[in-house]
Amino acid sequence: MLLRQRIGTPEAKIGTFIFEFATPGIGHILAAAGCAYGVIDMEHSGFGFDTVRAAIRYLQGAGLPAIVRVPSKQREDISRVMDIGADGVMVPVVSSVEQAQHVLNCVKYAPQGQRGVAMGFAHDRFVPPAGPLDRHFAAHNERTIVMLQIEDGRGAEAADAMAAMDGIDCLWVGHFDLSVSLGIPGQFEHPQFVRAVELTLAACRKHGKSAGRLAATVEDCAALHRQGFDFLSIGHDVGLLQTALSESIVALRKRCAPT
Repeated sequence: MLLRQRIGTPEAKIGTFIFEFATPGIGHILAAAGCAYGVIDMEHSGFGFDTVRAAIRYLQGAGLPAIVRVPSKQREDISRVMDIGADGVMVPVVSSVEQAQHVLNCVKYAPQGQRGVAMGFAHDRFVPPAGPLDRHFAAHNERTIVMLQIEDGRGAEAADAMAAMDGIDCLWVGHFDLSVSLGIPGQFEHPQFVRAVELTLAACRKHGKSAGRLAATVEDCAALHRQGFDFLSIGHDVGLLQTALSESIVALRKRCAPT
């Protein structure tokens, strides 16, 4: 089943972010761990398009959908990651229906969007299309995932209208940026932050779309799932390695301490 066919279902779709380890084995490592997807981050990692192009192949080689968080809302960023083979995009700080429509125009082929046409390359797995182009475009539109990040108050207020749009699949709460934009950095229990999250979750429930969020721990992820988030990222590659290594070293030092 395509990942996009699971949009809006209550089951937890669990993955993680790749900020550092865009290595040949990363796709199989994530798949063996049970991830449903991987997010390759361009916004904060410094990854360029060549690195992302390779990382997409690593994930797809393991049968794992590759979502790319693009560094901006610019057409050349969004359309390019689609053309190098991404299964979907996560777009930061989307705050209005107009911005959401711009994203759709970059990701989706006509008549749903205005994506430029190049055929037989990475996004087609290097297989030239067979049959009518409209059928080819429809197949791409059906499988490509569009995630919009809710990272400011305007985005939360527009969540209902954006979730209602055909082709918008997931509203992903960027919790740190959202709290900063509201003037309450890191205050995730503050009424303003809680209201923004509730607006986002209500919009997703109403329109049958998914809600996503990142959390560092299993306990936090489980709590977010109970709250209504169904796309969950259990941390990121750097944090997971540091946490596991640190816990192991602390435990080992205790066992190796002189008696």
